[in-house]
Amino acid sequence: MPLKHFLVATAYLSSHLLSLLGNGIAAVALPLIVLQTTGSPLGMASLATATAVPAVLVGLLGGVVIDRIDRRTASVASDVISAASIAALPLVDLVWGLNLGWFIALGILGSFGDVPGMTAREVLAPMVARHTGLDLARVVGLRQTLTSAALVVGPAAAGVLLAVLDTTSVLWITAATSAAAALLTRMLPRGLGEVQGTTGAPRRSVVRELGEGMAVVVRSRFLLGTSVLVVGLAVAIGGLQGLVMPLYFDLIDRPDLLGLVLTALAAGMLGGAALYSGIGRRLSARVWLASGFAVTTAGFLMMASLLGPAVVFAGAAALGAGNAVVGAVIGVLQLERTEAAVLGRVLSVKTAFLMVAAPAGIGLAGVVAEYGSPVLAGFGVAGVWILVLLAVIASRALRDVESKEPTDAQQ
Repeated sequence: MPLKHFLVATAYLSSHLLSLLGNGIAAVALPLIVLQTTGSPLGMASLATATAVPAVLVGLLGGVVIDRIDRRTASVASDVISAASIAALPLVDLVWGLNLGWFIALGILGSFGDVPGMTAREVLAPMVARHTGLDLARVVGLRQTLTSAALVVGPAAAGVLLAVLDTTSVLWITAATSAAAALLTRMLPRGLGEVQGTTGAPRRSVVRELGEGMAVVVRSRFLLGTSVLVVGLAVAIGGLQGLVMPLYFDLIDRPDLLGLVLTALAAGMLGGAALYSGIGRRLSARVWLASGFAVTTAGFLMMASLLGPAVVFAGAAALGAGNAVVGAVIGVLQLERTEAAVLGRVLSVKTAFLMVAAPAGIGLAGVVAEYGSPVLAGFGVAGVWILVLLAVIASRALRDVESKEPTDAQQ
């Protein structure tokens, strides 16, 4: 690969990693900072609840913006907004003093960057692949590998930073990661993120353009089925990780082991993503998906059984590996089968629903655990995944899953 193409791929992937690291640090640090500032656990819950709905709406509308402007510009703007929302916290504290209202207001501002940023970077993947000559499966696999690495490094980094630095320094460092991600994306070649064939096209209302994107998803059995599959997977993982596992380790009086579940899950994701990145095109998409479905389902059932920490950790590793493979294959196929002009809106539908998937899984598991048991809750959320998988297979959405060459509209 020519040096200039290597640098483009490195800048794109490094930007993705830094942006995720910033999100990972913020996800751990902000709730603790809110608790320290307000002294109320309810404040933490209020922040999460108040920012959930705006995140979904912003995610959907962000897809329209991404399809209207250069995708590189959209990604840079998203990371700048994320950095500004975090950097504003210590400044507000210095001038006026932080309270829950400021945390919520700046959290909503941050959602204008975080959620569209996820979609913008995903939309850039096929453009980076074409520009550098890399196979799209390799680009998506490498991005998935870095996502898994960030899942481990981000929370761990947050813990270390909070232990050795004051909260103001932690916030500045978190903002700096998003700013650095924006700078790296800005270094991508001018015009790389442009969508060909849209210059001079008549501009329609935001609502109409959003409806057109949703219509593309609804009319495509493949896009609708795979989007439902990814959301169902996130619901089940959210329920297990966010409620069943904490309950289980509390019941056996080993809360110190809870963090190892995330470690095992991330290690499995790292292995699955690295494997797909290395040999993705050597096996058919159908083989990858079948294997991913089987390993994912086995991982869910092992974790839900709560037969012991060792079984839970093994199940988490299997779930992570299967999840990474399924996510990577579906990601490649969705990028290949969606016209560039509507790609932002199509992917934003999936991203927006992913924002509420984990809370929905936690809510479902909480209800079942309240009136049943942790084991029943575990099998309940695992059952959601199995039912969704069977429904998607029965709908024949996955009938033709082999990779296709991008259409002219995607060039």
